[in-house]
Amino acid sequence: MQHETSPSAVTLIRAAQLSETAEYAYAATAPAGSRLIFLAGSCPLEADGSTAAVGDYAGQAAQCVVNLGTALAAAGASLTDVISTRVLVATTSQADLVAAWEVMRDAFGDHDAPSTLLGVTVLGYDHQLVEIEAVAAVRD
Repeated sequence: MQHETSPSAVTLIRAAQLSETAEYAYAATAPAGSRLIFLAGSCPLEADGSTAAVGDYAGQAAQCVVNLGTALAAAGASLTDVISTRVLVATTSQADLVAAWEVMRDAFGDHDAPSTLLGVTVLGYDHQLVEIEAVAAVRD
């Protein structure tokens, strides 16, 4: 199912009293009547079901972003309609978390939706290191 996209319903909120170190807005809102889109975790899977970029955190994050964009488009949305994300990285290394985060940050550009970045012990697919969860909001 394809939907046409309209200007984003999402308003990003920054709190001047909170650190500017975080590379995202601290909150976001969508007006009443917006259609919320809850996306399954975007995984680093190729169209044939194989895991992309085995062993490469940044490469897997990039494939997750591509797949996220495809799922958003099918729902009539784009990255600028995302109201929040959660980035899951199978690691105990902060450097691996940062590698995945930097891909996300660069893909979203100025639309720095609220996000949570966390290390987890394991993800669902063979060789999977990264997964990105998202919620989006669009005007109907």
